[in-house]
Amino acid sequence: MLIKEFRIVLPISVEEYQVGQLYSVAEASKNETGGGEGVEVLQNEPYEKENGEKGQYTHKIYHLQSKVPTFVRLLAPSSALSIHEKAWNAYPYCRTGTSHNSTNEYMKDNFLVMIETWHKPDLGEQDNVHKLDPEQWKKVEVVHIDIADRSQVDTKDYKPDEDPATFKSQKTGRGPLGPDWKKELPQKKDCPHMCAYKLVTVKFKWFGLQNKVENFIHKQEKRLFTSFHRQLFCWLDRWIHLTMEDIRRMEEETQKELDNMREKDPVKGMSAADE
Repeated sequence: MLIKEFRIVLPISVEEYQVGQLYSVAEASKNETGGGEGVEVLQNEPYEKENGEKGQYTHKIYHLQSKVPTFVRLLAPSSALSIHEKAWNAYPYCRTGTSHNSTNEYMKDNFLVMIETWHKPDLGEQDNVHKLDPEQWKKVEVVHIDIADRSQVDTKDYKPDEDPATFKSQKTGRGPLGPDWKKELPQKKDCPHMCAYKLVTVKFKWFGLQNKVENFIHKQEKRLFTSFHRQLFCWLDRWIHLTMEDIRRMEEETQKELDNMREKDPVKGMSAADE
């Protein structure tokens, strides 16, 4: 099992991010869907637990055949390359679990990716926001993601129109983000800020492959978090004035679009990273 905490600071408020994240998830899903692969939304509905926790529950399937490294495709049957993601979004806290369907006997309980996120109105300076046991926390590697640092972006993922270092929002005046943008944020009264603290736990129990696959998954998570949050900021003018009601309507429309795109569009989106 390998655990890392990714910290992503953004020039956006915690309240704004709730809308921006959901908008960007829907748009990014379209960019990854086609040729029988991509995102399938099974459920997207409100939930309430006995302890009083309320939020939005989603259950998605990610069909990933061309998006995993060759060594996994060679060893695993195609049924093992459909990943189920269940998320409980009780914003500003969100918990997402990724595994195989319980009816899939291939990996059983030997594969798990758990992402727990706290969204805080700070600059990513808090330690152990997820309240782990102190001994466990000592083993967690903290990874800082700078959305404006092009050197953190995989060359094949770079898009000039999704670069926070050059983007300027016409509706908010935010951006472009210079080399010291995070240090300058506290002085900007008209620009809010926040940090997404993403605790990622990866378990892949397979003799001889565990370390390789767990490290690969963490590398992919960092890649996804980086590209996604660069897009989210550069799409700011598309979503900044949307309401949660707008977002729910958009999600319903997107669910139908994804079903159609999976059948009719070609394979597209992120391929596996270098293997």
